[in-house]
Amino acid sequence: MTQSYSHKWIILLVVTLVSFITNVDSTIVIIGLPKLMQGLNISIETGLLSITSYIIASTVLLLPAGRWADIIGTKKVFLLGFCIFTIGTVLCGFATSGSVLILYRVIQGTGAALALATATPIILKTFPENQLGLALGINATSWVIGALIGPVAGGALIGSYGWRSIFFVTVPFALIGIIGAAIVLKENETLKKTKTDWLGILTFGLGLSALMVVLSNGQSWGWASAPALELLAAAIVLWSVFLVIELRIQHPLFDLRLFLYRRYSIGLGITFSYCVAYFSITLLLSIYLQGALHLNAMSASLLMISLSVPQLIMGPIGGKLADHFGAERMIVIGLVFLMIGMFSLGHLGSQLNRLFVVIPLVIMSVANGIAWPSIAKTVLSAAPQEQAGSASGMFYTIYNLGRALSQTLAILVIEITVPPAIVTKAIVGMADFANFQANEDLIRSIDSSFYFFIIFFAVALLLGLILLYQKQKEILKNKRKREICIYNQTE
Repeated sequence: MTQSYSHKWIILLVVTLVSFITNVDSTIVIIGLPKLMQGLNISIETGLLSITSYIIASTVLLLPAGRWADIIGTKKVFLLGFCIFTIGTVLCGFATSGSVLILYRVIQGTGAALALATATPIILKTFPENQLGLALGINATSWVIGALIGPVAGGALIGSYGWRSIFFVTVPFALIGIIGAAIVLKENETLKKTKTDWLGILTFGLGLSALMVVLSNGQSWGWASAPALELLAAAIVLWSVFLVIELRIQHPLFDLRLFLYRRYSIGLGITFSYCVAYFSITLLLSIYLQGALHLNAMSASLLMISLSVPQLIMGPIGGKLADHFGAERMIVIGLVFLMIGMFSLGHLGSQLNRLFVVIPLVIMSVANGIAWPSIAKTVLSAAPQEQAGSASGMFYTIYNLGRALSQTLAILVIEITVPPAIVTKAIVGMADFANFQANEDLIRSIDSSFYFFIIFFAVALLLGLILLYQKQKEILKNKRKREICIYNQTE
């Protein structure tokens, strides 16, 4: 797809608005949860379920949404998703009970999945290779802006207009996005004439739902409890059936031959390891700052802004560096500095030293701005364009799974040396330690957890070095071919 200079940037603006709105909505609801629970008179379990139901719905439907984009067109699926998301958001603002709110959050998550799964394929089909990293970097930056604005806007809105306003505030932006998408997006792609793999969607979706529920509730249920083990077994069985179906069906939900593209499969491995390590940072620091040091939420948030603000600049710059120097090289460089930053965070003490927190976070923020656009470019440009939707759906499914597993592992690693009851209270900033030693044990456990997650960054780095080696080998091979060609012409 060839676009005029101004037109393609307008398309990027519209598509990026989805990432911004969905992330604002995610963070703003977390901030507004206490008032929301009070307003609807619901329990903490129901309140948390209103968050996890959105995450599960938006994760489970990513892969089917990507596949539908390949079949009926990215514009149609993108617009449908954006409309469903907007309707769900409005309905959430009118919710009258906890169960109704959960239903509306599922609708909202469904729309988010359809829109997000098609956003990246639209970017891939709009921008040439030499601008793709920059475009993906700008798109990734919108997530950061959403994460920064969400808590601030949520606090201001709830104080003045009540909890329902946190849903209504995003509706005007969503309507602008729908109108903009309808005007600027074009459907001039070659579509596949295939059937929808409903059995694949059912087995994959149910298996993923079972796993996400276990990751979300395993701590409160007990990891060896009957519900957790039964759901885990169900996930394994359902995904085994899914693989059998995909290998035998004529038009699979996900073409497993995509894994034969080495860059794509290695890139997914990098994505998973990267997300498991990176998304542990915020939770571990929250437990340290609020649980161990008893800082209030605002003070802790101000310190952790250091992980977000540098990315506003480095996201686009990192994408441009990927276009100029090669995505593989930027992945390796970014991961080296992420490991340095994570190692530095493993030296926290019982007395707050702001520099010991802020400096590593700035290093990691800059490194993430360098590495993440390159990872997205590497993975999503490795698959054929006619399967861009499916490839993107799997990419973001792996992203969300890594994110969910990260939170679970962070808690499990701390609980190796600290009683679960103390960890639970520390997570919500309510720990009341009976003695100094318990607090010291918690801090040491958090330090050890940062060292533990370096392992995942190291795995991602190893895979990145493999990609870099293969790229250099490919460049050398092409150079030799050119030299042979020139030699033959001179003979």
